[in-house]
Amino acid sequence: MCGILAVLGCSDDSQAKRVRVLELSRRLKHRGPDWSGLYQHGDCYLAHQRLAIVDPASGDQPLFNEDKTIVVTVNGEIYNHEQLRKQMPNHKFRTGSDCDVIAHLYEEHGEDFVDMLDGIFAFVLLDTRDNSFLVARDAIGITSLYIGWGLDGSVWISSELKGLNDDCEHFEVFPPGHLYSSKNGGFRRWYNPPWFSEAIPSTRYDPLVLRRAFENAVIKRLMTDVPFGVLLSGGLDSSLVASITARYLAGTKAAKQWGAQLHSFCVGLEGSPDLKAAREVADYLGTVHHEFHFTVQDGIDAIEDVIYHIETYDVTTIRASTPMFLMSRKIKSLGVKMVISGEGSDEVFGGYLYFHKAPNKEEFHKETCRKIKALHQYDCLRANKSTSAWGLEARVPFLDKEFINVAMSIDPEWKLIKPEQRRIEKWALRRAFDDEEHPYLPKHILYRQKEQFSDGVGYSWIDGLKAHAEQHVTNRMMFNASHIFPHNTPITKEAYYYRMIFERFFPQNSAGLTVPGGASVACSTAKAVEWDASWSKNLDPSGRAAIGVHNSAYENHVPAMANGNLATKIIGRAPSMVEVGAAHELTIRS
Repeated sequence: MCGILAVLGCSDDSQAKRVRVLELSRRLKHRGPDWSGLYQHGDCYLAHQRLAIVDPASGDQPLFNEDKTIVVTVNGEIYNHEQLRKQMPNHKFRTGSDCDVIAHLYEEHGEDFVDMLDGIFAFVLLDTRDNSFLVARDAIGITSLYIGWGLDGSVWISSELKGLNDDCEHFEVFPPGHLYSSKNGGFRRWYNPPWFSEAIPSTRYDPLVLRRAFENAVIKRLMTDVPFGVLLSGGLDSSLVASITARYLAGTKAAKQWGAQLHSFCVGLEGSPDLKAAREVADYLGTVHHEFHFTVQDGIDAIEDVIYHIETYDVTTIRASTPMFLMSRKIKSLGVKMVISGEGSDEVFGGYLYFHKAPNKEEFHKETCRKIKALHQYDCLRANKSTSAWGLEARVPFLDKEFINVAMSIDPEWKLIKPEQRRIEKWALRRAFDDEEHPYLPKHILYRQKEQFSDGVGYSWIDGLKAHAEQHVTNRMMFNASHIFPHNTPITKEAYYYRMIFERFFPQNSAGLTVPGGASVACSTAKAVEWDASWSKNLDPSGRAAIGVHNSAYENHVPAMANGNLATKIIGRAPSMVEVGAAHELTIRS
């Protein structure tokens, strides 16, 4: 992931303004530590911090068309760039960057080209011929993006809040699947898939069609010129990603450059469910497996850094982001710059445990639609910012546009959870990869119960966070919470603790409004809380709040605490890269 910052029409082309834009752009340098660029045209500034994944040698930004009248700064990966280049034989491309096609597509199609892009992106395009500009964000909002407005009439665009919050009168999340045009004076939704209307689909479930669609989604994300790996929690989603990647890696350009043996990465507290399951999957697939341990105290010590980078006070996002943040730092230290991850499956297939209580297929489908539409505020934000904090890029094949179209066109009757028919959550996905002749995964992994990431890393992680917040937030503070935080008033001490930290970094009213709120149980939307009257008394985003569904629900669980230091353990069939070391220490071996 890269970092972009644009200041458009600020009525100030002074050297002081240029220095200020450079200063703000440096706040995004963690997203792109490989190179920096700044283009100025009058009172318009386009800045870029590059993380080089494709064409590291010549793909520096901003990017231009042939005569440099069209200028683009972009954070993203365009997986179909080679096909798009072939459609424009009369154009001369300056670099081999996948994002180089954007300026040329604009020349050919004007503002109507965005839907032609297959990938993840957030970009600003400046047409210097008339000083107009175009801003767009990918369909689901996998890449983060914000928009702000200055008192001088300027429009600001930034990959993260910290790039614009101090200089804008008002700012907000740039909506996914939209573009903003200076010619038309506002937002327009360019992403209009059939499922967006929430109409109930009727296509019959075909497991082979679903399987092929997901395999294609994973394969196209092997486009890289740098070392990469997969995040492997041992759950269904990440295990399928790892299995498909391992199966198809040989023969790809990436394998020729970096070897055909896949590297996998997992994080957890000592003895956590994820560590055990991930180790088993890694052994089954033959990956070089990197296992990172952290403790509750390691995580608590990192909370302020995590909130600064992920820019939210949402409880479940912070819980899950912290181990991912710690793991990303270790992964980057090994020289890896890109990972493939399993986010999005639970939203598409209704994988969260609260979906067990969906009253009918209509409500089930509508809830999946609501969850996908909100992903940019939760799991996409976590996956993007937890990794980019250390200059690491995360790719998420479950949120591939074509795959979503296939999966969301299935009659939701096939997604319903029916214990009497031995159909657990995400049965349709599990069945698609249940291949007796050429198995993708061991059966018990293929049918492992859903664990939310913040639970799977170790149950004592969440219990420890709650205990820590209890020590730092008093009952009197909670009594006055509605006066201090009238918007999204925290209802638990843990939520209050996170909110205090967030407000210290981002004190503006606009910042607080960028974070979602509302009642939730086990990651549900507020609407789905209505499915079970008992849930209103147990509003916690952990999967263990799904009492009567989760095997280790809160009513049955006795929390345990852990102490110690962050350590690394690497397991693999040669060549191994790392061995166990002391805290914050890695030992290299060959």
